[in-house]
Amino acid sequence: MAINFASHEVKVNLRDKIRLKAYLKEKFTREGQRLKNLQYVFCSDDYLLEINQQFLQHDTYTDIVTFELGTNPKVTEGEVYISYDRVKENAEKFKVPVEQELHRVIFHGALHLCGYKDKSKEQAAIMRAKENECLQEYLGVSL
Repeated sequence: MAINFASHEVKVNLRDKIRLKAYLKEKFTREGQRLKNLQYVFCSDDYLLEINQQFLQHDTYTDIVTFELGTNPKVTEGEVYISYDRVKENAEKFKVPVEQELHRVIFHGALHLCGYKDKSKEQAAIMRAKENECLQEYLGVSL
């Protein structure tokens, strides 16, 4: 079981990675998923736009793109690409600390890999509640 964090074209100060990895592993277990391999890549807006265009045929900026790489629905193997540019912009827009917004997006990617969707209003509401639950558990943020 491996969780890795990498950066491409950006510098991200992600504190306490050991604790974050332990929390993510626990979260997958509580969601009924066996975590095999998870790679987070923090990158620029332009790099993530290229990924969005190439793999999803979306010509829009986004804060996150998540790929499930495994074939077993109960075993997670995935990659999560996060635009650090977009995270900083959204933190300012929503008037929250960058660290909080960064963790929201990290948890958002993990939740996608656990099977949560966010295409409909109902799905998005459930996803937001799960993100908030993670932020409360991990950062102690009251939302």
